[in-house]
Amino acid sequence: LRRAAPGPRTVHGCLCKYLMVVVSLILLGSFLQERLEEQLMYSLLEEKKKILWQLNQQQISSEIKNHLQAFKDMQKTSPGLQRAKYKLLAGSLQPRSELLTVGISSALHPHESHLLDALRALFQASSGPELGCVVVLVSLSDSDPEWLSQTVANISDLFQAHIEARQLLVVRAQLGGPPPLHTLRPEDLPSSCEALYSVQKADHALLMNFAANLSEYFLMLDDQVRCMPKFISTIYWTLSAWKELPWVTLEFSSLSFAGKVFRSSDLPRLASFLLVFPKDTPMHVLLSEFPPLLAQSTPIRFGSSVFYHVGNRSGLESASSVRTDMVMLSDNIPQYAYTLNKESFATLNPVRGNYLTVILEEPQKVTRVEVLTGSDKEGKHQLRRGQVELGFGPLEDLQGCARYTLLGPVVEGRLDQMVSYEEDSLEALGCIRLLVLEAQESWLLIRQIKVWTTEYDEEEEG
Repeated sequence: LRRAAPGPRTVHGCLCKYLMVVVSLILLGSFLQERLEEQLMYSLLEEKKKILWQLNQQQISSEIKNHLQAFKDMQKTSPGLQRAKYKLLAGSLQPRSELLTVGISSALHPHESHLLDALRALFQASSGPELGCVVVLVSLSDSDPEWLSQTVANISDLFQAHIEARQLLVVRAQLGGPPPLHTLRPEDLPSSCEALYSVQKADHALLMNFAANLSEYFLMLDDQVRCMPKFISTIYWTLSAWKELPWVTLEFSSLSFAGKVFRSSDLPRLASFLLVFPKDTPMHVLLSEFPPLLAQSTPIRFGSSVFYHVGNRSGLESASSVRTDMVMLSDNIPQYAYTLNKESFATLNPVRGNYLTVILEEPQKVTRVEVLTGSDKEGKHQLRRGQVELGFGPLEDLQGCARYTLLGPVVEGRLDQMVSYEEDSLEALGCIRLLVLEAQESWLLIRQIKVWTTEYDEEEEG
């Protein structure tokens, strides 16, 4: 039997199938080629990133070594600190095994001195066992002999027991060489800010230089800072946990420079570092630049502040305390919500009842409050449901206020409202509280809290 020859339709069908196979193979080959090129490009990019990272690490390592050498050179060529003069005014330098030196630099303030109150509060906030592992070092740097004499007499009278227990040292510090800048009065300098920054840097450099051999660690305070109870225990256990870990500065407050802890072995470098910069460079800027030079790239801060500021210092320290019960990240603090900069306070999964409270150091007549949450551009991470409250009757130790009244709800992540008072009301505002009214399983960004008062026409810090 003969098979019939394939007809036109059969041949056409075979050709179509063949063409489809060829086209599919071409498309598959093109796709595979593109994938191969993408993988090759990805590999090249990854390799390039790896090489750049290695080069960057080498550069960073080289820069750190250069900076360390520069610090060593500064120690050798710092005539001011080499010729620094100290006079022991109270206490004994007999050897003791201290863990921590609490350093306080004090000078004659134009209006009043807070030194005695600062020392009283410090010792009251500490137990006997706590004081057994610290020494408090007070450096008096003013050149007024009458003030110096009276200050030393007052300290000796009020804190004789601590002096005898070798828990308190008082020294007078002066830079060597030509008439030191820190002995000049502010009116002798072209700028009051320049005078203030120069005095701060010189005084604290002298304080650190003296404290370098007193203990293993050094805590920086000043006479306008107060301590929360058991602050020594808080620092002690933190230092125990971080003893074997690399760090340069540990921060126990949101203040500009008070509340920072250093290793005493770093103090000579830091003291020299403070003195080599121009007179108009603020001290807190230098302190923030010092840790990265020794390979600590990010700040290390711990929970709620155990220190707070009193008095009036024209913006050098924070004008409030900020407290919260929300989750805090290690590199993020509540104070960020109340500073005029780009930083914000971020927290995760807030629940109903969580709060963030700004506690004013001195009650104010507040005229306007603005609260901003969420990112500025996209509007993400806003507070979905919350309200802002005004607090009256400040509690002791900046813990909050006795009672609160509603200012208004947070709408679309923000509130901006004027504050009205009854005509016969004399009570000033002590707190501004942001309250969460509904749990949200997401990030919450508290970008800024701004406060206006009747005392100033311009915005207050916050």
